[in-house]
Amino acid sequence: MQRWRGYAAAPGGWGRSVVTIGVFDGVHKGHQATIGHAVERAKELGVRSVVVTFDPHPSEVVRAGSHPAVLTEPARKAELIEALGVDVLCVVPFTPDFSRLPAEAFVHDVLVEHLHAALVVVGENFRFGHRAAGDVPMLKRLGRTFGFGVEGGPLIAEGGRVFSSTYIRSCVDAGDVAAAAAALGRPHRLEGVVVRGDQRGRELGFPTANLLCHRYAAVPADGVYAARLVRPGPRRDRDPLMGLPAAVSIGTNPTFSGLERRVEAHVLDFSGDLYGERLALDFDAHLRGQLRYDSVEPLIAQIGRDVERTRELLG
Repeated sequence: MQRWRGYAAAPGGWGRSVVTIGVFDGVHKGHQATIGHAVERAKELGVRSVVVTFDPHPSEVVRAGSHPAVLTEPARKAELIEALGVDVLCVVPFTPDFSRLPAEAFVHDVLVEHLHAALVVVGENFRFGHRAAGDVPMLKRLGRTFGFGVEGGPLIAEGGRVFSSTYIRSCVDAGDVAAAAAALGRPHRLEGVVVRGDQRGRELGFPTANLLCHRYAAVPADGVYAARLVRPGPRRDRDPLMGLPAAVSIGTNPTFSGLERRVEAHVLDFSGDLYGERLALDFDAHLRGQLRYDSVEPLIAQIGRDVERTRELLG
């Protein structure tokens, strides 16, 4: 898959293409259906498929301070999109100037002049242009003017629940990682760098890897979870860390009157040094909420039960 920074990176002599556009945070089942349809239509037409997405998240530019929790970091999102068979990922810098581009200018400059769209595939709720003035009917009208087709697919739902990034964020925020995984089509992943903590887990007999995550990362609700350890990037099947079960505590350590919210993972059957490593956790199940104990002994006993439950679920 080719990766472009901005639509002006389209090379000279670029042929026609099938384009789909969106933030695609999470690359959930609905996104997968839209992107997959674009890929299939490109194959049928004998042209290349292009996914147009944005960085940073448009909300942060349009309404500063409203950046939503991020379900997939940029490298992970690109990896997931590439796995769907896309030919080109075009990441458009979402600047204040770009946010003010009128809907008609967006179509002309991006889809016609640079990407030479033969077909545009979007969800039925797609909006574009300054103040989100453009919608699917407008896109179809402009398509007739500029000579490209438009296919607006229905939203994907199961059990009456429409899959959306907003819905998945609410699941993660509530600690319902199972519901999030059902909508994503895979476990919710949290990435970060392992940093030094208070060493308290080691003193209790359960050493932990403390994950420092991006400030906008979608961190599950406080509590204890069963997860699997992953090293981000291309899969390395012989990596000894890949897929190891981990009992993960998220919260402020109330037993010790902690103030800082942390993500701490006790990796089962592992005793190596992970400091400075960039790792990820794929969340499988919520085990319990965060509890405060009056002494250390019942806390140690509870952690032991958390570890055994994690082993039962993932071992």
